[in-house]
Amino acid sequence: MPINRRSHHITEGVARAPNRSMYYALGYEEGDFGKPMIGVANGHSTITPCNSGLQKLADAAVAGIEEAGGNAQIFGTPTISDGMAMGTEGMKYSLVSREVIADCIETCVGGQWMDGVLVVGGCDKNMPGGMMGILRANVPAIYVYGGTILPGRYQGQDLNIVSVFEAVGQFTAGRMTQTDFTEIERRAIPGSGSCGGMYTANTMSSAFEALGMSLPYSSTMANVEDEITPSAKAAARVLVEAVRRDLKPRDIVTRKSIENAVAVIMATGGSTNAVLHFLAIAHTAEVEWSIDDFERVRRRVPVLCDLKPSGRHLAVDLHRAGGIPQVMKLLLEAGLLHGDCITITGKTVAETLAGLPAVPRADQDVIRPIERPMYEHGHLAILKGNLSSEGAVAKITGLKNPVITGPARVFDDEQSALAAIMDRRIVAGDVMVLRYLGPKGAPGMPEMLAPTSALIGQGLGESVGLVTDGRFSGGTWGMVVGHVAPEAYAGGTIALIEEGDSITIDAHRLLLQLNVGDSELAKRRAAWKAPAPRYTRGVLAKFARNASSASRGAVLDGDD
Repeated sequence: MPINRRSHHITEGVARAPNRSMYYALGYEEGDFGKPMIGVANGHSTITPCNSGLQKLADAAVAGIEEAGGNAQIFGTPTISDGMAMGTEGMKYSLVSREVIADCIETCVGGQWMDGVLVVGGCDKNMPGGMMGILRANVPAIYVYGGTILPGRYQGQDLNIVSVFEAVGQFTAGRMTQTDFTEIERRAIPGSGSCGGMYTANTMSSAFEALGMSLPYSSTMANVEDEITPSAKAAARVLVEAVRRDLKPRDIVTRKSIENAVAVIMATGGSTNAVLHFLAIAHTAEVEWSIDDFERVRRRVPVLCDLKPSGRHLAVDLHRAGGIPQVMKLLLEAGLLHGDCITITGKTVAETLAGLPAVPRADQDVIRPIERPMYEHGHLAILKGNLSSEGAVAKITGLKNPVITGPARVFDDEQSALAAIMDRRIVAGDVMVLRYLGPKGAPGMPEMLAPTSALIGQGLGESVGLVTDGRFSGGTWGMVVGHVAPEAYAGGTIALIEEGDSITIDAHRLLLQLNVGDSELAKRRAAWKAPAPRYTRGVLAKFARNASSASRGAVLDGDD
């Protein structure tokens, strides 16, 4: 067993007596100073259902660490509920919280000189923020996901958070009664756990399992079901063993393991946010990975799972059908995974999957056989053109006709765009442009679930395009393109669009084009001036000053 960083520090002489005194105050005994000090980054809070069920997992992790011969050191990490903040000024803090969470973990692990860290998280930014903190600290680490939520029920139908947003559009369009709307609102979220479809939290948890940084099957467990607590305890024991073997995150998170994670994201129909977050994760791990690598993986990996938001099933259904290990086994057998990647357990991916069947069970319809996929190619496409020279992200599967050319309806904020939808001023064939919502412009790159869900609720999800330099919720689907880069605030072409301009979204050609001549665009560019920053003090101002382009993950320690 290697010398423990912290225990060596506090036992190396009389000069360290004050350090030891602080630990004695916590109940330590002499023999504890030779044990590894393991951090437990606990995201528990009563802010959101996603995190309200985490304390039992943190408690189980502490017990597992101590039983395995380590000392647990618990510290907190914050969270922002995307679902609660959606459509409000608070949504600007969501992506910012990713960086704050990463900072918390790096600061505590580094400041307390911990030997390892177990991160417990639930809501969307807990996931990438936790992984970025893990990779910055680069001590042995494991991620414990707080678990997904069970579906709500009304009139024989499963409900989830997106049901509520879409109900808003249906109600305003006169397609739903007040009674039904109220009942859906009350019943959609039945208890603790993260939003139930293959939305951002479940996408990232699944990707972390594929990455090798969490235990098999742990990414799709429900928070309220019994298996999740012993899984957290098992993760703690695995982590203590990783400390003894000095198996570090950057030994596991490599270009090949990131490719495995992205392959699983494509196969499960995961969130557009995964593009932004894995660009940031790769940057933090100092792994070469660009936005074009997502397109490379998309072209060769099919969509195998029938999951919401564009499909029928929820993460709990995927779990019961065989979970992420079954999906990975299909990909491995098809030559679409790197089986030699090491995982936190010390086993390779191939060794971990060795006992699983090469075909999915016949008694389920969540996971398709590799020869009969939902779609032949992945769903997260990178679109380029004069409107997105650095790239933009679109979900292109499940659309009847993923091509639209129409007049631009231009909005410089989300609220005015949503008002136009609710007032029925947006019609089939329009292309909505929501701009100055990027990492620097908003700032914080808020998600546009309220406008996109309202369009779907009004029956316009496939006939109205929406282009933004902001983000989309993992629950979004439809004719939408986000992460447009360069963003409007940085002088990207999206800032030059005028009301009525013709815009083309063409998923077949991977094209996002403003159909305006170069000379006219040059004239507009010469006249354009960046608006004054919306915030000049505090965390949003700091984020706006430091955030990189979305095409590079909107990180704060990049080159731009």
